[in-house]
Amino acid sequence: MSPFFDTFLSSGGLLLGKIVPFLFVLTVVVFVHEMGHYLVGRWCGIGVKAFSIGFGPELIGFNDRHGTRWKLCAVPLGGYVKFVGDMNATSTPDAQEMDRLTPEEKKVAFHTQPVWKRALTVFAGPAFNFLLTIVVFAAFFSIYGRYVLEPTIAQVQENSPAARAGFLAGDRFVSIDGVPIETFDDVQRYVSGRAGDPMVFVVRRADREVSLNVTPELRTIEDRLGNVQVGAIGVMQTTDQGTPRLVEYSVPAAVGEAVVQTGHIIQGTGRFLKRLVGGREDRCQLGGPIKIADMAGRAAKEGMDLLIQLIAFLSVGIGILNLLPIPPLDGGHLAFYAIEAVIRRPVSERTMEAVYRVGFLLVMSFMVFVFWNDIFGC
Repeated sequence: MSPFFDTFLSSGGLLLGKIVPFLFVLTVVVFVHEMGHYLVGRWCGIGVKAFSIGFGPELIGFNDRHGTRWKLCAVPLGGYVKFVGDMNATSTPDAQEMDRLTPEEKKVAFHTQPVWKRALTVFAGPAFNFLLTIVVFAAFFSIYGRYVLEPTIAQVQENSPAARAGFLAGDRFVSIDGVPIETFDDVQRYVSGRAGDPMVFVVRRADREVSLNVTPELRTIEDRLGNVQVGAIGVMQTTDQGTPRLVEYSVPAAVGEAVVQTGHIIQGTGRFLKRLVGGREDRCQLGGPIKIADMAGRAAKEGMDLLIQLIAFLSVGIGILNLLPIPPLDGGHLAFYAIEAVIRRPVSERTMEAVYRVGFLLVMSFMVFVFWNDIFGC
């Protein structure tokens, strides 16, 4: 077997081990996002000229009976829905194109629609990303249930923040900053994104409750998808302290729990971005296609279940990033529509063009930043 085959074509090589899982994960997330735009746009009576997975030259495609071109393009790092009257994939109005449209086409053009239809169509992309995560979690919870550990400390690590604060083995968490704790996962979730933040813990010790103040420290740990940096206080829970408890869900209960867990991810991601802007998170935590490909490859080796879970987590991230109020992202469009709804007229083309240029520069700068992290590290 040649070295080329080993490093590129084998099951653990670059192609099958990383590129194929990466393309699978990204294609699913992008397809769901763009399908949100497409379905809601069509429901609102807006004409669609193209639905594309990827950018650049078209590889394959076909026209449906509505005149929409469905296509797969050469650069598989995103996708777009192009509505009637758009200049490009970012739904920028094209004055010349609008002048060439027939009266019938102008009725279904994106930019002739009421502002609420445009806003709903734009918001549908991120909303479908969140919906995908809810569906994945609900399916897993209804089929497999969810194992949880009791919020009891089995071990306190020496010289850790918990040890210095006075935590003891056998303590059972009651609340963190006033938020009730039910499982050990709750503890990890609240602590992991708050390194450097003073927190107040209430634990039950014997027959009394004890209040302890502790500040989580940043630690690098390795999970099944690679190295991550999280806040930790230095306590552990093991199966010796308490056997994991299987929580089973009916389908409605699974959906409800999926909504809750998706909400936790959204809150955690928002908190991370806020701390990152404030300089309180390591920029190395951000990664681009190379890091995602590495995570997808690791997940694929573990099995399809973990790969699908990675899709769910990535889908939330894509949804949140697209809601940032920066043109040409969906959130930038929504910001313009909000202004239009208040002043009762569209923002001037000159203003929109200037803001789009700045937004495009910011987006490109972010892409360069994450590619730099991917290639050169920190």
